[in-house]
Formats: sequence, C-alpha cells, structure tokens
Amino acid sequence: MISAAPHPIRWLVLFGVWIVYFCFGLTIAGLAPLIGPITRDLDISHTHMGGVMGVWQLVYIAAAIPCGALLDRIGVRWALFLGALIIALSGFLRGMADGVVLLYLAVSLFGIGGPIVSAGAPKVIARWFQGADRGFAMGVYFTGPNLGAVAAFALTNSVLMPAFGNDWRLVLQLWSAVALAGGLLWLAIASLQPVRAKDTAEDLADRDEPNRGSIRDMLRIPAVRVLLVMSVGIFTYNHGLSNWLPEVLRSSGMTAVQAGYWATIPTFIGIVGSLVIPRFAVPQRRLAILVGLFVAALLSCLLIGTVWQPGLVVGLVLQGVARSSLMTVAILILVETPGVGKARAGTASGLFFSCAEIGGAGGPFALGLLYDATGGFEAGLLMLAVISALMLVCVLLLFRLRKGAAGVGAA
Repeated sequence: MISAAPHPIRWLVLFGVWIVYFCFGLTIAGLAPLIGPITRDLDISHTHMGGVMGVWQLVYIAAAIPCGALLDRIGVRWALFLGALIIALSGFLRGMADGVVLLYLAVSLFGIGGPIVSAGAPKVIARWFQGADRGFAMGVYFTGPNLGAVAAFALTNSVLMPAFGNDWRLVLQLWSAVALAGGLLWLAIASLQPVRAKDTAEDLADRDEPNRGSIRDMLRIPAVRVLLVMSVGIFTYNHGLSNWLPEVLRSSGMTAVQAGYWATIPTFIGIVGSLVIPRFAVPQRRLAILVGLFVAALLSCLLIGTVWQPGLVVGLVLQGVARSSLMTVAILILVETPGVGKARAGTASGLFFSCAEIGGAGGPFALGLLYDATGGFEAGLLMLAVISALMLVCVLLLFRLRKGAAGVGAA
C-alpha cells in the first residue's frame, strides 16, 4: 500500500466521508420518530414495524461480500457515491410506501447501500491518514451517523412534521434529498485532481495485493468465535434500543416532541465517547473497558424503563457511553488477535459485521414482537439487559483465553 502523504486536501476528503456517513445515520434514524403516524396510516402492527426497521440488516448480511468486491472493482470514489445514491433511493421509496410490503422493500434497499459505505469509508481514511491522525479521523467520521440521528430525532416532530402539515412522507423524502446532495458533494470532492490521482495509484496497488484472508482459518481461533457471538449481542442492544427509543420514551408519558429531544441524549454522549474512549483502549485495558461498557449497557436497559426522571437521565447517558465504543473496542481486539492481524483485518471486519447484523435485524424485531405480546416495552428492555449480562460472560471467556495464551494474546 502506498504511504499517505500529509496533503492538506485530506481534511476535505474527511469532510466528504463524514457527509456520506451523516446521511447514513440520518436515513437509519429517520423512521424511528415517525413510528406512530406510519403505523396508524398504513395500519401495521408494532411487530411488522420492528421487522421493517430490522430488515435492512438482513440484506446487509447477504450483500456485504459482493458489495466489498464491487468497491474493489470500481474504486472508492464511485462506490461511495453509489452507496449514497442507493441510500437516497431507499429514503424516497419509504415516503412513497402505501403498505407494509413496499415499506419493507424500501428499507431493504438500504441494506445494499449501507455495506458499500461501511466498507468504503475506512478504506478512504486509511489512504489519507497515518498514525495518530488516522485514529482521530476515524473518530471524526464516526460522529457523522450520530449527528445524523440527532438531526432526525430533534427536528422530525418539533419542526418538520408541523411545517409539512404532519405529512410523514414529505419528511422521509426530505431526508432522501439530503442523502442525494451528500452523495453529490462527496463525488465533487473525490473528483478533484489530487484526490483522483491518489485514488488511482492506491487502487492499482490494491489489485496487486494477494488475498491473505481466510474465513475458515479465522473461525478455528477460539477468541474469534467468542467475538463473533459478542458482535451479535452488541448489535442487538445497539439497534434494538436505538430504533425503539422514541417510542419507549413516549410510552412513559412523554409527547412525541419531548421524546425526540430526550432521545438525542445518548447520541450526544456517544459522539464524545467515540472520540475519547477508544483512545484509552490500549491493549492492556481493552477487556477491562469492555466489561465497563457492557455493565453500562445492562444498567441503561434497567433505568430507561423507569418513570423516575433522574434514573432515566442516567440510563440515557449510560446508553450513549455503551453504544459509542462497544463495537470499536471489540473490533480492535479482533484485529489484534493472534492469527488475524493486519493482513486479515479486512476479512475479519467483514465477518464481524456480517454476524453482527443478525443482531441488528433481530433486536428491533424482538422489541416490536414483545411489545405486541405484552403491551409494553418492559419485557424488551429486560431481554436487552439479559443479553448484556451474557456478553459479560463472553468477556470472561476472552480473559481466560488471554491468560492461557490460546487466542487473544496481548489484546
């Protein structure tokens, strides 16, 4: 791989990646504040709505490998633009849905655009940033989806729904237009001559690299298997609670506007956490930090369901802390596991996300199903708390593997 020169234009490139990831988060979060009017207008159950919010992750699992191959074939400039274009089309079709079938199909489309962006963004950052700057740049672009979610939660019911005559379709189509504009902005930045020249050279170098990743070999490593199980639990918690949070808050007595504002608390905390926590996660501390994050996740599930407002605030803060870094720290451990390493980092990360999206799809669906079965979110929150507790058992297994030098090594 060609070494990235410290060219000032790299910060503009970082901004372009951030914009695409902002649209990624905006589109994911865009449905959650609108669950009430969508379910009423389309006459669909909470179980179906949970399935709608989780279906794109199922498509993501199937699309991740072919989308990665497409990324390598056409290059990051066009791939990220294509990803943003598909995300925009998904948002537009959501606003056109006249029933649950079209809504399922519209959201499913996001599962094709999403993995292109997920795989392309880290590749761009690795090309343009080195050393400490690389960690900082990754922290910066990870704030994009969080701020996209903030925009969706804070603006939907307080500003946009009143402005658009309570027409949820127009809100979703506005987010679609933003995603299209973000993709065009990225394409303009990536088409600048210094960026094109570097990407062309890097793409040629990538094609000369042998494929040294072996999924079968990695699955033989005990620590890898434990981390893949953890990936499912992490995404079940993150996606399940995040997608249903506005409705959870509304069920506790808040108005839609209040729930939208309160739902931004974990996101703001997560933005700070994603910039700070991974920097402290040096190899000797990673498992201990993972324990703390899962404890925070467990407590957040128990506290968010309470009507006691101070407890609710603490629960939302803990949710932001947990979701900000669980995935990042787990991937750091995975990549530095003996038998994986940098040579297989791409394959390992793809495997991690493919497994994780099982939880990403199942989490929102399970919470919707339990709501319909029980008439409330208490059972769903308890389920997420139990999953968080089980993840602590997985961390204990990693401690034992490290101690026995059987798989985690210095992680």
